[in-house]
Amino acid sequence: MARAPPGRGRRHAAHPRDLRPVRALLQRVSRAEVRVADERVGAIGRGLLVLLGVAPDDDEATADALARRIVELRIHEDADGRTNLALGDVGGAVLAVSQFTLYADTRRGRRPGFTGAASPSHAEALYRRFCRALEATGTQVECGRFGASMAVELVNDGPFTIWLDSADR
Repeated sequence: MARAPPGRGRRHAAHPRDLRPVRALLQRVSRAEVRVADERVGAIGRGLLVLLGVAPDDDEATADALARRIVELRIHEDADGRTNLALGDVGGAVLAVSQFTLYADTRRGRRPGFTGAASPSHAEALYRRFCRALEATGTQVECGRFGASMAVELVNDGPFTIWLDSADR
């Protein structure tokens, strides 16, 4: 009996570089807000806008670890203009917005695919867990509305933008 080539017709262990971790795009902001239709559903002053993407294999421990990492990152300026301060040091807040499009696959054609993103139910559960984990650190957290068409407005401070993958922890 002929065997199927690797990756076709049978499950195989994922290679570490094939894993798709939780992805977060952080933007240091002087202010940010998110609206659904004409309703403002979240707004912050100084802090971080976090666009969060969830992959199918992500779990609660991953969401918790990423939240801690974000709160502890020293990416805010001190009195000398050096990035030595964490979110809590500056009294900053987080505006967290779920964004499955962080998993866009644009390698083929002109229309992106999103098969690398988690199912909506799994993504929503981990997005909510991520927000609760941020709140548990004492951080003020505002959230977008999962699954809604949102308008996000921000003033990027710096500009300062960082890409985080939970696999980098």
